[in-house]
Amino acid sequence: MIEIISFIAFTAIVAIFAYMSTRGMDEDSSDGYFLGGRSLGAITIAGSLLLTNLSTEQIVGLNGAAYNHGILVMAWETFAAVAMIVTAIWLLPRYLKGGIATVPTFLARRFDTMTKTLVSALFLSGYVVVLLPIVLYSGALAFITMFDLEVLLGMDKTACLWVCVWVIGLIGSIYAIFGGLKAVAVSDLVNAVGLMIGGLLIPIFGLMAIGDGSMMDGLTIITEANPERFNAIGSPSSEIPFSTIFTGMMLVQLFYWGTNQAIIQRALGASSLQEGQKGLVFASFVKILGPLIVVLPGMIAYHMFQGELTNGDEAYPALVKEVLPAPLLGFFAAVIFGAIMSSFNSALNSSVTLFGLDIYKEHFNKDASDKQVVKAGKTFGIGLAILAMFIAPFIANAPEGLFGWLQKINGCYSIPILTIIVVGFATKYVPAIAAKIALLSGVVLYSISTFAIQPLLESNAVDAIKATGVTDELAIKAAEAGAYPHFLHVMAILFVLNVIIMLLIGKFNPRAEAFEQKYTEDVDITPWRLVKPIGAVICLIVVVVYMYFS
Repeated sequence: MIEIISFIAFTAIVAIFAYMSTRGMDEDSSDGYFLGGRSLGAITIAGSLLLTNLSTEQIVGLNGAAYNHGILVMAWETFAAVAMIVTAIWLLPRYLKGGIATVPTFLARRFDTMTKTLVSALFLSGYVVVLLPIVLYSGALAFITMFDLEVLLGMDKTACLWVCVWVIGLIGSIYAIFGGLKAVAVSDLVNAVGLMIGGLLIPIFGLMAIGDGSMMDGLTIITEANPERFNAIGSPSSEIPFSTIFTGMMLVQLFYWGTNQAIIQRALGASSLQEGQKGLVFASFVKILGPLIVVLPGMIAYHMFQGELTNGDEAYPALVKEVLPAPLLGFFAAVIFGAIMSSFNSALNSSVTLFGLDIYKEHFNKDASDKQVVKAGKTFGIGLAILAMFIAPFIANAPEGLFGWLQKINGCYSIPILTIIVVGFATKYVPAIAAKIALLSGVVLYSISTFAIQPLLESNAVDAIKATGVTDELAIKAAEAGAYPHFLHVMAILFVLNVIIMLLIGKFNPRAEAFEQKYTEDVDITPWRLVKPIGAVICLIVVVVYMYFS
């Protein structure tokens, strides 16, 4: 009973705080609804960025990857800090100078409205088919495992999955669709505090359980028992080969933190460039500590449950259930619920923004008032949420684990979008036709190479080595990995190829006039004087941390 009471109490506190903080906000204006009235401060931005990222697809998925592959998956966390610094120094000043509410808005100014529409459509398709369903599925999986809902509700796992997905989806939709960005960001800030506290408690209790009450003894035991799993340098056949860190890994990070609408929208709502840069820098520093929450528990679970779990994605909720004292389970469940809400309602709010500003007003009603745009966005958001809730339960069949599958399939739209944004900012004469060609070629070539050619070549390689009589799993895995470049390498190759294509088109068929980004004066764009020195220190810390675990 105490678990239920603490869960309801913490969840209610977050909801009341969000309501009290936003009740005076003008939600009928575009800036008020979509950007929180351009009033977000550094701490709110940092908290919202971290919790938007740190949801169950991250906590459950990355800990599941650590359970399966070891500490090398921490690269997804540690190198995120570098991408956030690049965003703060290079991308955010350009965004705020133009006073944009969405990334595609910049593309409309730099290229044309059709480019903006295509990118908005890519974002929306990625959100509804991949991100939103995975957040809902991973959240439902966490609650089913932590609370034995199959037994409690008297349902099989599939039925429990559908019930949890719809409950989470409906509550998240209320936050995102009817509250706007500031309600999302404020609730994120409160939940971020709870998540940092609760998230750090799990590895502490886990290590103490292994070390008979001593956290340091527990850490010594798991490192000595499995030393090979604490090597951050991935082999060519591993989940993250070391070489990918210098190719597709950084491109994926830069896309996610610098151009992904669901993430960057928090910084776009900054009250000034200084506040936005401070928020990103502070979040990047906290991000370095991320492996303590999203990697170490997976390593602990591997030692504790080795051989018992067939699905790595169940490692984290199983560990929580095993080591967390009963009085704290309800609080942590509320924190996890808040994390689920954060990613779901953040992506949904961004979807509403993209549709309302970039599609509805551009193609359906050019003379629409702000109130009409917001209303159309909310209606679209309701439909999108329902569709995501129908898709989510089928993610149970996703191969390679949640996190690996999420990163691989995101490449269909992440690299093409990053390509045209980088070229758009870095050049002045590349025309709109180049952006359209790069988008099309990026999506098509990545999809064919990753989901058609790669599986075929890997299957042939496995069949060939098995035909020689080899049965060793490591040898078979190495043959499979060597049959085709890692998907992160493929991303880098296609990024370079599409940049070259755009530059060649710009050389032989340039714009008539050079593009110039005009300062709209929506916010002060005076940069924070410490952003570069502190950013350099954070990047150095990332390198040192990574070298330590190598």
